[in-house]
Formats: sequence, structure tokens, C-alpha cells
Amino acid sequence: MTPAAAGHRVEPRPRFARVAIVGLGLIGGSLALAARGAGVFGRVIGVGRSRANLDEGLTRGAIDEATDDAAAAVIGADLVVLGVPVASMTSVVRAMLPSLGADAIVTDVGSVKAPLVADLDELLAGHARFVGGHPIAGTERSGMAAAFGELFRGRCCVLTPSPRTDPAALAKVRSLWEAVGMRVVDMDAARHDRVLAMVSHLPHVVAYALAGEIEACEAAGEELVPFSAGGLKDFTRVAASDPALWRDIFTMNRDEVAAGIRAYRERLERLEGLIRDGRGDELREELERARSLRRRVES
Repeated sequence: MTPAAAGHRVEPRPRFARVAIVGLGLIGGSLALAARGAGVFGRVIGVGRSRANLDEGLTRGAIDEATDDAAAAVIGADLVVLGVPVASMTSVVRAMLPSLGADAIVTDVGSVKAPLVADLDELLAGHARFVGGHPIAGTERSGMAAAFGELFRGRCCVLTPSPRTDPAALAKVRSLWEAVGMRVVDMDAARHDRVLAMVSHLPHVVAYALAGEIEACEAAGEELVPFSAGGLKDFTRVAASDPALWRDIFTMNRDEVAAGIRAYRERLERLEGLIRDGRGDELREELERARSLRRRVES
């Protein structure tokens, strides 16, 4: 009699039997929790520099093994997820090249795509199969302690296949993100960087700039923060994000982010003119259009 016939539950075979998550932060840790909960991952090896962060992953059952050696972690892995800062990804992949199997899939979760896809497509050719990806989800918090399995549910994940991308690998990575509740779209890497510069990178620039200006005023002796309310707190929430992470994103996507800053500056200057000149009707029209956009973001 088979186990199933005897009434025993037969567990589905994981889509990825052995997974290495290189960079067990908010995204990598949340993916481990979500994918294990969905039965997508088998054995998971977490890679990182912080022992406390890795221990958190072990304690919470996100990973089965922990190491600071990425090259050792990827031996025998059929999926490698790169969750390190975007500026570090190429050097990390170069170090693990001798350990990668030819059938392994390497994907990333970086917020900048065009330079990474170009570099990793070339670097991994003949070593493994690369699929560029960006799950558009996150919070201002970081590390495994901030990870939670529902992070991706109902959000969008962008995959950035190139002419070198293996179709079977692309399909498997798509199935992974769908399994954890994401809506997956394919997009050209350069377009991804233009879009994310406006809807993600620029808002962080603006939040950091406003927080920095208020801090400078306080340093000069003007007390401001005690008189703030929800507006300042909500607007500057993302300025609590990891500065090193966002330094790398801003500099790696510098052309698109700089273009966004220029466009935003022009918008500010228009509002400044309307306010300075007391052109209330035009100012209200500008504010109504902005409120309409905000309502679409909330929906």
C-alpha cells in the first residue's frame, strides 16, 4: 500500500530543491518565508555578514543553514537569489562563478536593472542562467528582523529578460514570484530604470532632501520637529531607509534619477511662482491634479 493510499499526506515537490539566498535582508528574508510557506523552496541556505541576522533567519525557520561564504553556499543550488546591494552584485557573482552549476538559475531583487543585466548576462554566460528581477515591495525597515511572508502579496514584480535569457529559467522565476502572490510583468531593463526613477527613487530623494533641510534648520537653532504632525512623518517615512542601500541605487541609476530631479525642480518652481504671485485659481488646479494622482496611488 502506498503512503497516499494509507492516508498519509504526500507533500508536493518544491519547485527549487536547494536555494541560496545571498543577502538575507528584508526582501531575501521575506522571500524565504513566503516561498517556504507556499511550498516553493526546499532546503534554503542564507548568506550574510551579520551573524545575528543569520541567526534570526534560522530561529524563524526562513533558512536551514547559515554562512558568510557565498561560493560555498551556491554549490549544488538550483536557484540563487541575489539580495545584496546593487553595487555589490557583480563582485559577489564573480566570486561564486566556480561554484555555480550550469543549470542553476541566478536571479536578483535589485532596484536598478540596466547595468546589472548587462554585467551579469555577460559574466554568467556559460556558468549559469540569469534572470533579472525586481519585486516592487518593501518598507523603510531592513534586515531579517523586518521580514514577513506577506510582503509581496498583491504587489508587482518586474522581470527584465534580455536576448540572452533562457526561456525556461524565465518561466521558473515567474512562477516563483506568482507563488508568493505577486503580479509579474516583463519589461525592458532600461525602461524599468526610467519608471522606477520616478515612482521610487525620486520619492526617496525628495524625502531625504526635506528631512535633511529640517535637520539643518534645527542644527542652526530653529526648533521645528516638536511642532510637526502627521504630514512630516508620512512624507519623510522613507528617509528612514538604509542610506548605504539608497546611495548605491541613486548612483547606479544616476542619469534617470538626475532627470527626475530636474523635472521635479521645474514642478516646484511652477508651484513657487503660483504661490508667490498669489494665482490662487491656477494653484488650486495644480493641487487638484496632484490629489487625483494620489487617489490613484491609494486605490
